[in-house]
Amino acid sequence: MMAKLKVAGTWVGVVEVELEKWTVSMLRAEIARRSNTTPDSISLISAGRVLKDGEGSEKLSQLGIKNNSKVLSSRVNADQKKELLAEEERSSRLARIKAAATALAQRHADGSLPLEDFNIELEDQSGKKVNLGSETDQRAVMMGLMFHTKGKQLIRKQKYKDALEVLEMSEEAFSLCNPQVIKMIDNVPILQIDMAWCYFMLRDISSISTAGVRLQKAREGIEQAHGKDYSRIRLLQGGHPEIALHLRLELLEGVVAYHTGQFEDSRKALTSAQSKFLQLQVPDEALSVVVSMGFKERDAKRALRMNNQDVGAAVDFLVKERAKRKQKQEEDRRRHREIMEKKSYGVTPMKKAVDLERLNELVSIGYEKVLAAEALRRNENDTQKALDDLTNPDINAIMQQYIESRKRKRQRNAENEVVEKLVAMGFERSRVVEVVQTNRTVEQAMQTLLSQTTLDSSSVSHAAATSSQPTTSENIPGPSSSSDDLGAPNEDPFNLRDVEMEDEIAYDLAQVDAFSDYDINVTKEGEAIEEYLVLLASKGSTCSEYKPQ
Repeated sequence: MMAKLKVAGTWVGVVEVELEKWTVSMLRAEIARRSNTTPDSISLISAGRVLKDGEGSEKLSQLGIKNNSKVLSSRVNADQKKELLAEEERSSRLARIKAAATALAQRHADGSLPLEDFNIELEDQSGKKVNLGSETDQRAVMMGLMFHTKGKQLIRKQKYKDALEVLEMSEEAFSLCNPQVIKMIDNVPILQIDMAWCYFMLRDISSISTAGVRLQKAREGIEQAHGKDYSRIRLLQGGHPEIALHLRLELLEGVVAYHTGQFEDSRKALTSAQSKFLQLQVPDEALSVVVSMGFKERDAKRALRMNNQDVGAAVDFLVKERAKRKQKQEEDRRRHREIMEKKSYGVTPMKKAVDLERLNELVSIGYEKVLAAEALRRNENDTQKALDDLTNPDINAIMQQYIESRKRKRQRNAENEVVEKLVAMGFERSRVVEVVQTNRTVEQAMQTLLSQTTLDSSSVSHAAATSSQPTTSENIPGPSSSSDDLGAPNEDPFNLRDVEMEDEIAYDLAQVDAFSDYDINVTKEGEAIEEYLVLLASKGSTCSEYKPQ
């Protein structure tokens, strides 16, 4: 059935299309033909939305275009089109960051079994797991931290506009948290400083008053979290980790004071910031001594800056940090084993993981672990109800039958995966099925197949080339990869997860430690301090906008 679209702009008229068959690229080509131009120079807008080609498979009807819809066409030059595409890509990426962080926080804050082989948890400065307030508070803090981490990464890449938008997402997430919980952490004050820093690096004079408000909140929050004399943070972290952060805060306070005519306050703040900047300069001799002890230059600089250039204290700091990293790696491995164990038991009807503490309690009084786990899984981790099922002979027998059935099903699924991998390598299916019955890994089955003289030479050549890939660890997949009737943890029936962005966020989180927020390269801060001290000295106090350097 043909539909009519009313077109205005570069060409005015009516175009007849088949909404169920036509794509945006087809419509663009038709309008370009009638406009005597090329398709790549035409931009189409309908209902306030730019029509994009996408993958080329979406039909106009799927985009909400109907009979008598209005389409605006306009010409764009190559540079404009590049800018439009860049802006679209930027907006799309920011939307992906927001959606991925929200999804991760939702899955990891409520105790559900994660889809991934890792778990995201809140930790204090010493690396201990903490629970902050309610589940809603946990989710809000987790989201805020994910956005903040991503924003700081964008700052390091000097993408200040993007960083500011992501930091605003972080602020919005933290705002959903109980204010009493927020007072317990210094992340929000640091976030305020980072946002003000983005204003400064963008030279956004229109945000000067907003920056002032943010910096006031930051100072109040930091004094509450660190103590007015920094005693609290120095006790928790050791050394003087706060100096670089306070340097940035005082610099920005000096800039705001300068542009609001408070020149004496500006001079005090900038002079104090300059003193801290000089304090953070690492002497070559001290750096050389620490590096000669086997530490990396970057780590040595960080340790010296955070320990007031004291070589002995810096070395002690690095030794402790190395021990902490080793301990954290061991803890991460333990948590990973726990996740995989939980996945092997499946999820409760409410999609929660089996509680390992309660499971170990049941095991300690003599119950078989897998059976006890099944009892807890069925009963939403209610220990008493699980005990009732375990002591009921009929229900106990049913659970054992179910466990055995599930085990057989998982084994079949695992064998099928091995079969499909080997068939994809070029082996004959009937032979593969036969061999896999007695060889449970890809490597074992492949060796058996290759040793059989009945394989033709071309098959051997193909399989041998493939087998050069590392396959020694390809054992039969464990229970977590099966699709039995326990259901996948937090299963997404529409498969809408953005795995790439979620993994990127998780990787970013894994790179930070307790000192990351305080480990700032202050080169730009030093240049800005000099710039504004010169402005003050010259008495050119009528200047009211940021000057590019």
